[in-house]
Amino acid sequence: MTNIFIITGQTGTGKTKLAVKYAKKYKGQVINCDSRQIYKYLDIITGKDKPAKNKIWLYDVVDPHEHFSSYDYVKLAVPLIHKLREKNITPIIVGGTYLYLKHLLYGFGTENIPPNWQLRKKLGTKQIAFLQKILKKTSLQLFNQLNQSDINNPQRLIRKIEIAQSGKSAKSINSNRLRLKLLPAEIEFIGLRFKDKDKLRTAIEKRVEERLEKGAIDEVKALLKKGYSETDPGLNTIGYKEIISYLKGKIAKQEAVTQWKNKEIQYAKRQYTFMKKDPQIHWIEL
Repeated sequence: MTNIFIITGQTGTGKTKLAVKYAKKYKGQVINCDSRQIYKYLDIITGKDKPAKNKIWLYDVVDPHEHFSSYDYVKLAVPLIHKLREKNITPIIVGGTYLYLKHLLYGFGTENIPPNWQLRKKLGTKQIAFLQKILKKTSLQLFNQLNQSDINNPQRLIRKIEIAQSGKSAKSINSNRLRLKLLPAEIEFIGLRFKDKDKLRTAIEKRVEERLEKGAIDEVKALLKKGYSETDPGLNTIGYKEIISYLKGKIAKQEAVTQWKNKEIQYAKRQYTFMKKDPQIHWIEL
C-alpha cells in the first residue's frame, strides 16, 4: 500500500495548491480537511479550489443547515483513505482544521459520545460561570481535570457537560475505535506557516480583498435568499458572519471587511498555537 501525505498549516499559506502539485507528482488524489469547505454552497469565502482535472474529495458533503463534527469527518475520511490506498492511489489530505486531523490520527477518548446539538444550542448563550457551575454539579471529577485555559473556554465546558450527561464512563471508552491506524513512517505530515506576523497579515488581507472581488458579498446574498441564516452551522463562521451583519445594516461595509480580516488573522495564529504541539508535523516557513 502507498503512504499518505498530510498538508496542514495556517490559513492563506497555499496548502491546496501544494496538495494538487503532490497529487500530480505522486499519483494521488486530494482529500479536503477544512471544516468550512465541507459545506455546500460556501465557495468564495471559504476559498475552495476546484481544479479542472483534479477531484477534491469531501468538498460539499453537508448542507449549511446541518452540524458536522470531527467525529463525522473521521467516519467519512477513514474508509475513503483506505479505499484509495487499496487502489494504489496516494491520499493527500489537505486543510487547516487540526481538530479533524487530531481525531483522524490519534483518536479521542470520548469519540463514541457524539455531539448533543440540542444541548449545545441550549448552553451556547450561557456565561462561563454558569457553565462551570453546571459541570461541577454534573461531574466534579471532569471539572477537576480541566486546566486553567479549559475552565474559561465555553466550548470545552459544554463538551465536558455533554460527556458527563451522556452517562458513559470514560474508562469504558476505546480511544482507538475510530481513527486512521497507520504507523508514523507511513505518513508525511507537512505544515505551512508564515515566518512572521507581517507576512501573515499581508497575505490574509490580500486574500480577503481577492474574495470580495470574486463576489463574496453576492455569495452571502444568494445564501440568505436560499433561506440560510447566520445561526446555521455553515454560516456561523468567519467572513459570513461579518458580511451578514453588514447586509442587515448592523455595521458599515468597511467595518465588516476589517472585522473579517482581523478574525482571519486571529484564527491563523490560533491554528499554529494548536499545531505546534504536534511533534509529527514538519514545518515549512513562508
